Order: sequence, then C-alpha cells, then structure tokens
Amino acid sequence: MMMRRTVLGVAAAALAVGMSATGALAQDVTLRMHQFLPPQANVPKQVLDVWADKVQADSGDRIKVERYPSMQLGGKPPELMDQAIDGVADIVWTVVGYTPGRYPSTEVFELPFMVNDARAASSAYWQMFEKHMKDGEFKDVHILGTWVHGPGLLHTNKEVRTPADMQGLKIRGGSRLVNQLLETTGATPVGMPVPAIPEGLSKGVIDGTTIPWEVTPALKVSELVKNHTEFTGSALYTLTFVLAMNKDKYESLPDDLKKVIDDNSGHEFSVFAGGTQADADGPAREIAVGLNNNIVTLSDAETQVWRDAAQPIYASWIADMDSKGIDGQALIDEARGLMDAYGK
Repeated sequence: MMMRRTVLGVAAAALAVGMSATGALAQDVTLRMHQFLPPQANVPKQVLDVWADKVQADSGDRIKVERYPSMQLGGKPPELMDQAIDGVADIVWTVVGYTPGRYPSTEVFELPFMVNDARAASSAYWQMFEKHMKDGEFKDVHILGTWVHGPGLLHTNKEVRTPADMQGLKIRGGSRLVNQLLETTGATPVGMPVPAIPEGLSKGVIDGTTIPWEVTPALKVSELVKNHTEFTGSALYTLTFVLAMNKDKYESLPDDLKKVIDDNSGHEFSVFAGGTQADADGPAREIAVGLNNNIVTLSDAETQVWRDAAQPIYASWIADMDSKGIDGQALIDEARGLMDAYGK
C-alpha cells in the first residue's frame, strides 16, 4: 500500500508538472464579453456570436465566452472602453466615438462623405490601427478588430432633402464629427447612445436619428419615424467600432490560447465584421419599404449640396489634429489610398 501511494504521488506530481509546463493544467478560461445592443441585433447575432463561437470551437472549449448584451454588467455605453481597461469586462464591443477626442486618429473614417465601402474602410482602418494607433492611442487595451458600418443616413419625423430641411430638428448623433455635421446643417445635435433612441423618438426628445439601416429593426426605428434620407456615393457619415480585450487578460493566456484569439482577430475579422454589418442594411431597409415609409434617395447633384456644406468640417478637423501633433491631412490621404486599393 505504501509503495502504491508513493508511485501514485510521483505520477500525479509528474503529471502536474508536465501539464503546467505545457499550459494545459487549469488553463480553461472564461471571457466576459460586454456590449450595448440587445442579443437579437445584427452585430451581436451575426458578428460577436460568430466570433465567440469560433474561438470556443477552435480552443477545444478551453475558452468559454460569456455574452453580456444590453450593458448587463452595468455602466453606460461610453464606459465600455474603461471597463475593458480596468477588467470590469474581459472583452467589449463599442463605438469609438462614445469617448470623443480620446482616440482621435480613428475619426478619419468618421468624416462626412469619406467612406463608400464598409469592407474597404474596415481594411484600411485595421492597417492604420497597426501603423499609427496600436502603440499609441490604444496602448492600454488589446484590440481584436476595427471596423465601420454601412452607409449612415437620416431617419426623421419629416421629409429631409436639403440641409435647409434640417433647421430646428433635434437629431441624435453618434460621434463628435456627426454632431458637427448636424450643427453645420442647422440641426440641434443630441448626444444619445443607440439603446436610448426608441424612447427618444417615441417621447419626442429627438426628431430623428443618424444610424445605418442594419440597426433599425432592433430599435424599431422604421415604426417610430416614416422618413429616411439616403445619399448617393460616399456615406453621409460613418462610425468606427472596436472589439477590445483587457490587456492583462490577454497576456495571461497560454501561448496556444493566445494563438486561438489571434487567429480569429485582426485584418480578416475586421473586414468580415464591417462587411457583415453592411450586408444587413438591405434586409433592414426592406422592413421600411414594407411599412410604406418615405425613403428619399438623393441624386448625385442633391448629395453634392450636402458635400459642399460639410467641407468646413475637414478644415476644422485637420486643424484640430495638427494641434494634437497629428498630421490630419496625411491620415486622410492614407485612408483614401488604402480604401481605393482594397480588392485590387
């Protein structure tokens, strides 16, 4: 009996040492992913869940991703980045513009009429993140993906065709530059996270909102307003997103599990995410069509009036970047070059 216990003890110790050396013992990891949309919305369902399921499968279920939609871990959407930095959540998906001025280089993709293809812009965004932002603005988090949505447009309680039609309207804007654009057209911008839009519309706190088509079904926007204004060519505006991970949590993973995270993140994932959001615009638009809503698609000439009105924002943004020691014009030129080169 004594010999048997000794042999078992030695074997157990050897197994523990061996498994510890390979990172296989007690390395099962649970990651809490936090975001602001309901679980049935397109991004959680078609992007975040797809990513999480793939990570779990590729890790042999050694990584479990718990999903917390609709801010279930507490706080407000603008606090998500700090939650990732502080470890309140292990992973967050958020709108970068919810923290205005904090990640200034990302705003190059939020300039009016800058983006006309979500995949091209998401590709350019990741490349510029790696070159300019990874070790600077985003040094406190481990970024898993960077992307933009499909064309941003207006959803309003009255028909809007020209900037003059915006006079006096209270419009929800999603970022600093979108709010500047609204002010330029004579509207009153209202800062409001996406989940607050339905109540804002139903109670008359806002007269309209700026969001892409894809998120309208989850918020029932096409039932709350009957007018939608689309633009020809580049989008009226675009918002930038990140999927961000707590840096210490990432660094604590064994190398093989880091590789699982890495293999499912980065450039290819960013393009997938942006493209998936853009592809969801069509089905969402059909809901508004089915409700017989008034969808105004501006001609190129009509859109040009808006482009002209938005031009001063470029000059003020470049000056603002210059004051921060960032070459704003160079970022614009680089982003345009990378977007133009996408797919070629």
